[in-house]
Amino acid sequence: MSFDLKSLELFVRVATLGAIGRAGAEFSLSPTNATQRIKALEAELGVKLLNRTTRAVSLTPDGEILLEHARRILDDVEDTRNVLSHTTKSISGALRVTASASFGRSHIVPFVPEFLRLYPDVTLDLHLTDAVVNIVEMGYDLAFRIGALAPSSLLARKVDSNPLLLVASPNYLARAGHPEAPQELAEHVCLPLGENRSWKLVDKDGTLHEIRVSGPVSVNLGDAIGEWILAGLGIGLTSLWHAGPDIKEGRLVPVLPGFRIWPDANIWAVRPPGRLLPARVKAFMAFMEERIVETNRSRYGCLLDESGNICIDSQASGAA
Repeated sequence: MSFDLKSLELFVRVATLGAIGRAGAEFSLSPTNATQRIKALEAELGVKLLNRTTRAVSLTPDGEILLEHARRILDDVEDTRNVLSHTTKSISGALRVTASASFGRSHIVPFVPEFLRLYPDVTLDLHLTDAVVNIVEMGYDLAFRIGALAPSSLLARKVDSNPLLLVASPNYLARAGHPEAPQELAEHVCLPLGENRSWKLVDKDGTLHEIRVSGPVSVNLGDAIGEWILAGLGIGLTSLWHAGPDIKEGRLVPVLPGFRIWPDANIWAVRPPGRLLPARVKAFMAFMEERIVETNRSRYGCLLDESGNICIDSQASGAA
């Protein structure tokens, strides 16, 4: 039977490498034997899977379809093996993860070496982008997302809270003054992230204030907003995990600290629906959740009260 796991594994590697000979070598097959296996697979399925030239191979439309299903089949087989075994050594395979660029660099990248030391048979493909990608279509095992989640069939687990606040540099506030009410934000230079030009704040009585803000620039990268705020360009909306160290050192000052940003934001681990949780994904989620919580507590734990609310006095934090 040519339609077996080894043939599927070989086909996936050929599609990845674009070369039958190189893929075959990984399976201790000669170029001739590897080619014969691929031809036998095509004969079994009754379709042409690869376009072959003297330089490289590429997938046909039928090959694209098989590649998607072959990866899923191999993942399911691997997941079954991992779920049935409970030792660290048994956890293996490819892991595809995506996260926002700023958050990923701060909360995931520093801990990847430690994770891979614990699980040396796991390979990680980490994609950092501030664009929201379709993890099902793109084949990701896991995504870390921040903020309110849109309704979907995806499975989500809360990793940690993510308090939001408005901040500015001391020199901007010395130049432009401290807003004392949400409506005054309309008179200030504000730095929106992406298309979010409507900021919502809730006062102590629960009244919602929605303010349309504007400024000379906007960007879809959180790190850029952070740099502009520090440079004194204007007031920005950011996560406490991002601004916490700068607030503690006096480089940033909370703006309207008596108001809460709405809606509340959290850090989520999101994964595709309808599948048994693979051991490698479960291990990565548990490991990163612990590191994320530890990182956040060390960065801004002293800026929260016992209920997890932001408790910062703008004057005490270095405001002029």
